[in-house]
Amino acid sequence: MKYDYLIVGAGLFGSVFAYEATRRGKKVLVIDKKNHVGGNIYTEYIHDIHVHRYGAHIFHTSNKYIWDYVNQFAEFNHYINAPIANYKGKIYNLPFNMNTFYQLWGVITPEEAKAKIKEQQLKFSVENPKNLEEQAINLVGPEIYEKLIKGYTEKQWGRDCKDLPPFIIKRLPVRFTYDNNYFNDPYQGIPKGGYTSMIEKMLEGIEVRLNLDYFTHQKAYNQLADKIVYTGPIDKFYNYEFGILEYRSLRFEHETLPIENYQGNAVVNYTEKDIPFTRIIEHKHFEFGHQSQTIITREYPEQWTVDKDAYYPINDERNNEIYKKYKEKADQERQFIFGGRLAEYKYFDMHIVIESALNLVKNEFSN
Repeated sequence: MKYDYLIVGAGLFGSVFAYEATRRGKKVLVIDKKNHVGGNIYTEYIHDIHVHRYGAHIFHTSNKYIWDYVNQFAEFNHYINAPIANYKGKIYNLPFNMNTFYQLWGVITPEEAKAKIKEQQLKFSVENPKNLEEQAINLVGPEIYEKLIKGYTEKQWGRDCKDLPPFIIKRLPVRFTYDNNYFNDPYQGIPKGGYTSMIEKMLEGIEVRLNLDYFTHQKAYNQLADKIVYTGPIDKFYNYEFGILEYRSLRFEHETLPIENYQGNAVVNYTEKDIPFTRIIEHKHFEFGHQSQTIITREYPEQWTVDKDAYYPINDERNNEIYKKYKEKADQERQFIFGGRLAEYKYFDMHIVIESALNLVKNEFSN
């Protein structure tokens, strides 16, 4: 064996593990089928702007240990996520807060806003909601649901809200303060210089091979190392033995514009169903840029197939049962370790990915 660990996937999970294993004197090889490191948090430097190539990523956490850990590899700016929603040409603040309620109803005090929501809840709520629509109306009433939830959600999941399970919206963030900060976490920001440079710092001095598909020579790659850390789709690893795990995919349409400022905000959600994209990202605003031009990205949710990138796992009962079978098989492996959102079939925020990778490191190197 030439290496102690082969890591399949140069995304955040694999890069954290590679860094920690190398720190402990292990010889590591990282491979990735893409032509770059960073996975879905990859940022590409175009016209002096760091473009989030696979959608917006804002780092946030309440865990000071994770915050201190990630600050080893990058200096973070003070960006605060404050998206807005565009519904039929009118602008509403997100998450739902006193600014939103004023924009909807002209109410000024928290008591007025609570009374308005309660009035709608009492009139339209149902016992034991059977679908997402009923659950959302129970939580915030029909007006917020129709304008700010329904169209966006149906585009995102490719199904009518009446056909989506209620657990997707167990709760909705409703704040009775004039606070547009989307996250409650005390630590948040964007790495200065982009996420790619952060990942490159983690992988400094580590052998990385790109444009390599693990599955083209799987047996040969398996013979390269004592252990393999696999971060790809777990169903593909087992040749879809128990069935295909389903996802929603995304298509990104990037455009460079010869103007300084297109929309005045990094993230604008388009919540009416007739507009085919869910949001427009204007990348320069993540880093408070003043470049003479700008780059925007429209995000289009798409039906997923196995040849497309997988973004959002469809964690319904059927898919979770399939995953459970793969998980039971994976737990019996000795040479292979599975981790990350695709291998664990979960949607992870970045701080959770790092925490999960560090937990694996702790278990792997505790002896």
